[in-house]
Amino acid sequence: MKRDKKIIQFAKKLVELSKDNGVVTEAKIGEVLAGLKQAKHRQHLTVLKNYLTFVRREVALQTAVVSTPDALSADTLKAIEAKYTKIYGRTITATIQKDTSLIAGVRVRVGDDVYDASVAGRLQRLAENVT
Repeated sequence: MKRDKKIIQFAKKLVELSKDNGVVTEAKIGEVLAGLKQAKHRQHLTVLKNYLTFVRREVALQTAVVSTPDALSADTLKAIEAKYTKIYGRTITATIQKDTSLIAGVRVRVGDDVYDASVAGRLQRLAENVT
């Protein structure tokens, strides 16, 4: 049990080393992986699995997935990035995901937080309130 806790702490520290100005970057991840390859840790597979989990979580926290039925302009996407960067106090990068089931509007996911301003979401909430 102690070993698992130490591995998790080690993986979290590796994620911190993977950041450049608070943002996980591909270059830093490459450096960390190169260092791990040279170090030849005994529990390297467990360390890598935990590291991957924490890197994915960190990337999700710095990415706003914008679901919309139609394409968005570059200006709108930049405005969304600016708004969520201000809300969270860290750099947020927006990506677009097409979702025709939303009918109209937009749904934004940052990490585990979901902001739903879609027609489908409003209809679902209305149906839940009626029943």
